[in-house]
Amino acid sequence: MRIAIITPSRMKPSTLAGKSGQYFLEHAVESANSQELDRPATIHFFVGTDPETEIPARLAAHPQITFVRGERKGQIPALNAAIRAVDESWDFVGFLEDDDHWLPPYLGFALRTLDSFDFVSSTQVETDEAGEVVRINDFPTPSGWLMRRSTFAQVGAINPASKWHYDNEWLGRLAETGLRRAHLVEATAPGTFENAVQVRPWLANVLRFGGPNTHLVRHGFILPLVCRLVHPGSGTSDVGQGGTSRVESDAEYQRLIDRFGRIPW
Repeated sequence: MRIAIITPSRMKPSTLAGKSGQYFLEHAVESANSQELDRPATIHFFVGTDPETEIPARLAAHPQITFVRGERKGQIPALNAAIRAVDESWDFVGFLEDDDHWLPPYLGFALRTLDSFDFVSSTQVETDEAGEVVRINDFPTPSGWLMRRSTFAQVGAINPASKWHYDNEWLGRLAETGLRRAHLVEATAPGTFENAVQVRPWLANVLRFGGPNTHLVRHGFILPLVCRLVHPGSGTSDVGQGGTSRVESDAEYQRLIDRFGRIPW
């Protein structure tokens, strides 16, 4: 079983407590190598970077990492460069932001879910740089995406016109394929739209705006199995601060509504 993981990275040093001297990317790779799997797997990272990014020697020589430079600066060119490097020899394709990580049961459960589905997304637990829990986030960020290679090929690359909401746009095209999608939630999460809409409106959005073949799948753990880091350097915080980023974000949302009739989740 061969699993390709696509990761955009600017090779930023870690700001996590107790992790000085490392890069965020190293944490992501460590979390993939800590997965509890019931069958042998080859896990390899295809890391997209800006053209001028300096790669430290210890990571350039890492046997599980292939670095691919984007044609120009920016997350989307870096992502698409990494996507182009994933050939048909890979059985599954996943995404993992370099400042996020998976809890050990994630990959095994997601792979078993793909026995019945074509694509998996996931709710996340968000933490700060000190490791403190901030909240549970039901938006299906790419760090929780895993899919069959055939799904990946059918939906295609990231839209180069996207900047802030490439994930929404890609999920919109996924929904148009009619493929079956599972969204993973923790054991105590609402299991239906009717229950989610009352107490977890973002989880209800996954079902309302994710497409007709989107289903919630509970795992047996109290916390979500994908951990997302919330910190000042993230793109989300940039949009939240307003200014040009917020204006661009709002314009991109409008294009999504014009294209899909909704903002896809």
